[in-house]
Amino acid sequence: MYKDEIRVLREKALEYGIALSEDQLGLFQTYLDELWAWNRRMNLTGLSHRERMVFELFLDSLVPAPHIAEKGRLLDVGSGAGFPGIPLKICKPQLNAHLLEASGKKVSFLKQVVRLLSLEKTEVIRGRIERDPGILHPDGYHLITARALAPMGQSIMWCAPLLRSGGFLVSFMGGRFEDELKENRQVIRDHGLTIHKKISYILPGKATERATIILEKKVF
Repeated sequence: MYKDEIRVLREKALEYGIALSEDQLGLFQTYLDELWAWNRRMNLTGLSHRERMVFELFLDSLVPAPHIAEKGRLLDVGSGAGFPGIPLKICKPQLNAHLLEASGKKVSFLKQVVRLLSLEKTEVIRGRIERDPGILHPDGYHLITARALAPMGQSIMWCAPLLRSGGFLVSFMGGRFEDELKENRQVIRDHGLTIHKKISYILPGKATERATIILEKKVF
């Protein structure tokens, strides 16, 4: 049974148009408990309060969920402790998820969570996108997520070549997102991308605005 912290996640997610089932809430509770236990032994997230984990990791990861497909191949680049890849996989269980992470300790955590939550069609891959593109799916991905990976322009240069025509690249950005979009207009254009959706929001307990930017690769 999930606790109040996950009950609040359900309520806040509804404000973003995201309806989570009882089973999904149970998975988030198990995920949070495991993250909390591991985080006390190693620094997985830098957050030391469970409520902050719920809002700044779980809820933040779910923001693009209403705007992405139910199926397809997802690549979560620099997955870390699984954000946003695992929350999106819980929300969209038919996605075929690849979680790419360079740190051996974080890879071990990701594999444990995948086993614990019995996440089907989910693979943890150790590597770096800039160094190991050959270990990824040869036909590319329908959805690529990049959260705290690199500056926007660099993330686009690494991720866009792996994106299928008509696919989406999801970037999670801070309050300067409009300036960053202007600064990267040319790199967005050069990689055949257009802005599909801009979602600005303020997370509970925070004062500054954030944004999730969904870029679409043109269909040729």
